[in-house]
Amino acid sequence: MDKSYSSIIEVLIFSSDEPISESEIIRAIKGIDGEDIEISSENISDTVDLLNKSYEDSSRSFRIKKIANGFVFVTSEIFAKYVGYLSSEKSKRRLSQAALETLAIIAYKQPVTKPELEQIRGVNSDYILTTLLEKNLITITGRAESIGRPLLYGTTTEFLKYFGLYNLSYLPKPREIEEIMKDEDFIEQKNKIMMNFVEESLEKEISEDKNDDPAE
Repeated sequence: MDKSYSSIIEVLIFSSDEPISESEIIRAIKGIDGEDIEISSENISDTVDLLNKSYEDSSRSFRIKKIANGFVFVTSEIFAKYVGYLSSEKSKRRLSQAALETLAIIAYKQPVTKPELEQIRGVNSDYILTTLLEKNLITITGRAESIGRPLLYGTTTEFLKYFGLYNLSYLPKPREIEEIMKDEDFIEQKNKIMMNFVEESLEKEISEDKNDDPAE
């Protein structure tokens, strides 16, 4: 970059109602200062790291965080409980244990059908799916090629924002979930999901091995 764009990047993130991506920040800067300005996604990421370091050094109560493929200002974790105490909005959106379990299955196994979901959970999921759809935490992504062509469900950008994730690769690993969630029912559901993943991975590896075998 020809000059320090730290304050510009900071104010663009601060003024955005939604998580703002590197490409949007670059477009805004070049739209004002010209297309010949040399600025990259790496420059922006490095600048955000420097801004967060300065906030930490000065004991500020906020940070810039990557959420839903963009940047957004968030309250530092140690102060979040005070904000949460005064905020009723979060409690209105609070999810039940059943909804969290269903959402976890969809997040890790997506795209997933309702029959697959109910086979894992062992209960009817009509009401939970309707609730998650109304909250825009999941969406219909298509139809499966199986008999009856059931609907496929996946998570949304709102899901990423709700849980403070940059993208789906930031989902906790099974070991991290086990450390965070000690509830036996949750662990049981997670184990069922992981067993499906293992079986699918083995089937894929066997299929690939057969395809690679010159004798076949």
